[in-house]
Amino acid sequence: MQDRILTTHVGSLPRPEKLLAMMQDKAAGRPYDAAALEEELASSVIEIVRQQVEAGIDLVSDGELSKPSYATYVTDRLTGFAGENKMMIPADLREFREFSAHLVKIGGVVPSNTGSCCEGPVSVKDSSDLEADLRMMRAAVDLAKPVGSFISSASPGVVAIFQKNNFYATDEEYIEAVAEAMRAEYEAIVEAGFMLQIDCPDLAMGYHFAFAKETHEAFLKVIDRNVEALNHAIRKIPAEKVRMHLCWGNYEGPHNHDIPLETIAPRVLRAKPKYLLLEGANPRHGHEFGVFETVKLPDDKVLVPGVIDSTSNFIEHPDVIANRILNYANIVGRERVMAGSDCGFSTFSGYPTVHPQIVWRKLESMVEGARRASSKLWAKVPA
Repeated sequence: MQDRILTTHVGSLPRPEKLLAMMQDKAAGRPYDAAALEEELASSVIEIVRQQVEAGIDLVSDGELSKPSYATYVTDRLTGFAGENKMMIPADLREFREFSAHLVKIGGVVPSNTGSCCEGPVSVKDSSDLEADLRMMRAAVDLAKPVGSFISSASPGVVAIFQKNNFYATDEEYIEAVAEAMRAEYEAIVEAGFMLQIDCPDLAMGYHFAFAKETHEAFLKVIDRNVEALNHAIRKIPAEKVRMHLCWGNYEGPHNHDIPLETIAPRVLRAKPKYLLLEGANPRHGHEFGVFETVKLPDDKVLVPGVIDSTSNFIEHPDVIANRILNYANIVGRERVMAGSDCGFSTFSGYPTVHPQIVWRKLESMVEGARRASSKLWAKVPA
């Protein structure tokens, strides 16, 4: 029986400099030693899991160390992708063009060309990278023995955002094909003994790219479509084995065009995963715990709000973190809250907005904040 607030995070963590340099050589088509890269990756995963356990994190990840990004890695694993996809600029950065250029200049956001296009049928091409991820994570978990562990995977909807459809007759057909192709990865992660985390920024951030000038209703239809495709893809996996991350875009920007949580929550909560990770620490979404006073959290769901910001180098005070946890627990109940981060700390390799040293201090502060919240939530009632 749960007797405290558990801690976790969204998945990606800063890559060691040596590993990052080798990955960048590979991505740029420069000569690299494949065997040395695999060896460095394996040792880095062991170390990143050990660091999480030592910091006090309960549910740990492999840091997404092997992935160039959380959404574009699939082009190495699935057929049908080629060329370049010029990403649309989020609505807030379109409004503040000078600031947008500044972010690119300082490395605060990724360049516009971040994905490829769908140019043919989508299906499983190569499972070797996935098998390596599972093998390396198993070795790391067996050594560190965390409370629990998870591996992240891209949602069908976010794959479609980063890899534009130039092949299928409709976007619906495209999403369905991606969902079926990703199903093998989803099931393999769970079969290997890990929790599956589905990264779903398409259900919130996706509003920026195609619907910010349209009505909310148009985007809600996209949410319904993407949730249906996701539910179908994980139909064989128990809900309690799946986490889902909701995100409005992991960059330090105005975010004044973000679609409100209260608008999308009823649709998002129809997704099968038991655990919902959502932003709760940054200034744009920090108030949205109040949404669950009017939007009922289904009895089988658990909230994992971000209680530390993934774009700010402020180290949140443990009492601030504890208060954020209490805000949610006082509404939905202490057993249905876990502490997490707003997003990943290195969602694209080479573009960290929080310095690696500070990332670990933020995680340690989250652990202490969860301890303080737990002491209040499980305080003994005087006889």
